[in-house]
Amino acid sequence: MIPRGKSNPSLASKPNTLSSFKTWIQGIGFTFIIALLGYELAKVPGLNRIGQLACAIIIAVIYRQIWGYPEKIRSGIQFSSKRLLRLAIILFGLKLNMDVVIHQGLELLVHSAITITFSIVLTLLIAKWLNADFSLSLLLGIGTGICGAAAIAAVSPILKAKEEDTAIGAGIIALVGTLFAIFYTVLRPFIHLTNIQYGIWSGLGLHEIAHVALAAAPAGQDALAVGLLAKLGRVLLLVPLSFILMYWMKRTRKIGADTKVEFPLFLIGFIGMSLFGSYVIGEHVTIPKSIMNIVSNVTTYTLTMAMVGLGLNVNIKDLRTKALGPLIAMFITSILLSLLTFLTI
Repeated sequence: MIPRGKSNPSLASKPNTLSSFKTWIQGIGFTFIIALLGYELAKVPGLNRIGQLACAIIIAVIYRQIWGYPEKIRSGIQFSSKRLLRLAIILFGLKLNMDVVIHQGLELLVHSAITITFSIVLTLLIAKWLNADFSLSLLLGIGTGICGAAAIAAVSPILKAKEEDTAIGAGIIALVGTLFAIFYTVLRPFIHLTNIQYGIWSGLGLHEIAHVALAAAPAGQDALAVGLLAKLGRVLLLVPLSFILMYWMKRTRKIGADTKVEFPLFLIGFIGMSLFGSYVIGEHVTIPKSIMNIVSNVTTYTLTMAMVGLGLNVNIKDLRTKALGPLIAMFITSILLSLLTFLTI
């Protein structure tokens, strides 16, 4: 029996719990709606070149500048930007066919390792020369070397990068990567490369899987297949790079002695899904192509929702002063990377 004048703590907590759950759902729904708007906006001629990811980030950034951050539903937005982000990376593992990369692309793995090292080191050197922000430059270097926004999203928790930097980096690389993919297609008729060589060049020189597909498809199915193979080699190297970054953070970064670098458990999921997609699906389990297409779309949409959450953290005032240097460094690196891969094919 409860004494008169006193309340039951368990009863008092129920409304608060229900209210928290509602705001959590509203926050997730908010990122879902903006992601949907980005999806629809990406259908507009011209904008279809940059894709739904970049469109959704742009909408989120504009919303933040006009109406501010929706604090009441912060918990749901943070869930999208953190938890859904990890889920998207795990599902992304299905796109990596390890069997194909290991058995048919060992030479391309060597090229991929050179590409990644070149991209990161050169971006940081140029950024240092420009006195540009180190954290954002590092994210852009990794994104340029591996697989664009997905790589940036994957390493951000390891590097303890600010959500704002992650969002800015993802937006920049999606836009710049699209411009380069279009430039590749325009340049193709004027360069002396076979279709296979052009596909390899696209896979080694462009930023994201979507960019490689966009550039290589006009050269035919063989060019597209070898281009995606070259790109998947770079994606595979995301795993060892992540462990290198963990070691680097522990040993050389200026962080407190008691600060721990959390093990990125989602990378285990990424590897697991890669193994499942490579050695189980098609060999032991038959999944209709329509279902796999749905999973692919869910992966992209989940990543888009996560990027919306990150985009809401972007302040344009900071962007003006912070992003210009890293953008210039990444753009120069992308040009030189394309030139290097072209000369070494």
